Amino acid sequence: MEKEETLNKEDQNLKDENSDLSKDKQASDGTGKKEEEEQLSPENEIGKKEEEEQLSPEDEIVNLKDKVARTFAEMENQRRRFEKEKDEAFEYGGFSFARETLNLLDNLERSKQTLESDETIKDKDTLKKLIEHIDIINKDMISIFKKNNIEPIKAINEKLDPNLHQAMMEVEDNTKDQGTIVQEIQKGFMMKDRLLRPSLVAVSKKKVEDKQNNQKNQENEEKEVKN
Repeated sequence: MEKEETLNKEDQNLKDENSDLSKDKQASDGTGKKEEEEQLSPENEIGKKEEEEQLSPEDEIVNLKDKVARTFAEMENQRRRFEKEKDEAFEYGGFSFARETLNLLDNLERSKQTLESDETIKDKDTLKKLIEHIDIINKDMISIFKKNNIEPIKAINEKLDPNLHQAMMEVEDNTKDQGTIVQEIQKGFMMKDRLLRPSLVAVSKKKVEDKQNNQKNQENEEKEVKN
């Protein structure tokens, strides 16, 4: 019996030793796999590349100088933009107000035309006085505009300039060159070098009969030259 018990204990000890060995082997295999995965992971590869690509102190100084130069350039551009916006705000700050104020001049001109066409007060002293007062107000407003660098655009007898004038209609007139402004429907204004509003105008055009005659004359002249 004692021999059997000793044999059983020895067998049990061998089993325990084998189990411990297998556990140690599994643990060592697991750590080995982890180390291999860590070595093969892309993060480690990137880290290695970064370590390999580490710049020398001289190169780092060059990069820092470049970054500083770029930063100063951006700051200078921002400063220039700010100065330009500030100057424009100072010079053209009243642009919208001035454009709206032009409606007062338009209303004065319409009132004058309406009074002059009213047959009930035509040729009366009352009408003359009203017209005089309207003209005085109109001149005063134009004077105030000029003091603020707002000037009327020349139109009558000028050639049509699309940058300053807007043609609303054509009028047959053989005494003027084609495209000449013969009537100003609404006065235009400039604020310094900016267009406040264009002049609304009527321009001259040649009569159809005269155009045809001119074409015939040109054709006859060409024929004579050929002959």
